[in-house]
Amino acid sequence: MDGSRHPSRCRHLLAAAALAMACAGATAATWTVRPGQALQPVIDAAAPGDTIEVQRGFYTGNLLIARPLTLKGIDRPTISGALQGDTIRVTAPDVTIEGLIVRDSGDSLTDQNAGIYVQPGAHRAIVRHCDLTYNLFGLWIEKADDVRIEHNLITGKRDYASPQRGNGVQLYNTKGAHIVGNDISFVRDALYIDVSHHAVFRGNRLHHSRYGTHYMNSYYNVWEDNDSWSNRGGIALMEVRDNVVRNNRAWGNLDHGIMLRTIQDAVVEGNVVAGNPRGFFIYDVEYTTLRGNLVLDNDVGVHLSAGSTRNVVDGNDFIGNREQVRYVGARDERWGGEQGNHWSNYRGWDRDGDARGDVPYEANDIVDRLSWRHPTMRLLLASPAVQALRVVGQQFPVLRVPSVVEPRPRMHPVAPDWPQWRTRLQGLLDAR
Repeated sequence: MDGSRHPSRCRHLLAAAALAMACAGATAATWTVRPGQALQPVIDAAAPGDTIEVQRGFYTGNLLIARPLTLKGIDRPTISGALQGDTIRVTAPDVTIEGLIVRDSGDSLTDQNAGIYVQPGAHRAIVRHCDLTYNLFGLWIEKADDVRIEHNLITGKRDYASPQRGNGVQLYNTKGAHIVGNDISFVRDALYIDVSHHAVFRGNRLHHSRYGTHYMNSYYNVWEDNDSWSNRGGIALMEVRDNVVRNNRAWGNLDHGIMLRTIQDAVVEGNVVAGNPRGFFIYDVEYTTLRGNLVLDNDVGVHLSAGSTRNVVDGNDFIGNREQVRYVGARDERWGGEQGNHWSNYRGWDRDGDARGDVPYEANDIVDRLSWRHPTMRLLLASPAVQALRVVGQQFPVLRVPSVVEPRPRMHPVAPDWPQWRTRLQGLLDAR
């Protein structure tokens, strides 16, 4: 029926709709829980859509949230699992948990004890502005889509050895997650991601763990603006495709900064990889673009092997790495393009003044190879004899080995602010 021909009927319908919406809003209640009261009976009595406000205090119990509701802390109350089971287990969709200190889960790796355990089907769970501390797993999230984990402080059982700890956030078989602005430390792996797609990981601080990120079998995700430092490994991405890894900082880790292993069709851009034994570890990577990255003061700037080819590597700065590239391959690998990469140990020249080198750069010459086998040789790298050996290797191909080759390297760095990272690295060393 055409509503324009019956204005009074249209007004009645709109009024009825507004009344229905008001009634629906009126049914959502707010419950208040104070110290000394039990939380679980209130959670059980609440209706879907209700809010439970928990006043500041210390509450003990292993909570089960089985209906959509909001559990909200006022002045940061503490919920303790008394070192048994999960502190909070969520089984319903559309649950929000915010403003709480959630602590003291059990320590069974078999049962996957967690501060907050989000079960399969608990879609659209939100956990924000919480402290999750002394839990085996901070959050375990399995087969729950569109979860949001935002601005939480997560620390594990620091007195446990690394293999006996759980992970800070564990995502398994999910879609559409947003993991944003969390500070995660002293766990096994800060972020452990498996079979989880179309997710965003942004602005997290990942430190003092085994891996800042341990990530496998996951596609179409964005890693952006994360810091990973003082871990064994910074960011480890394995068995993945169609990822964007942008503007992250992996520095001062004990092994690698960013590991790319068995990856296709990814974009890795604008990252800082500094002060690691290996900056980038690239293994079995194809059809991937690496551009605009700063690779600074690592023992090995890039460790490249296992057929990592058909990639675009352009516009990066390789500065002050003891070995710029450690390459394992049967033939030359060509890098560089429209912008060109900058190599701080390039000894060529630029006669025409176009800011591009006139002679090719080779990252893997005979001197580099000898220095891998005999590390003490590095003490002599500036000597005339070693420089003569490098020239001989260039002139006589019989002594040459396969290398990363760039025909026209960039003469100056792309990133003008790279020296500040040396100051930051020195601060980290002073603090250790």
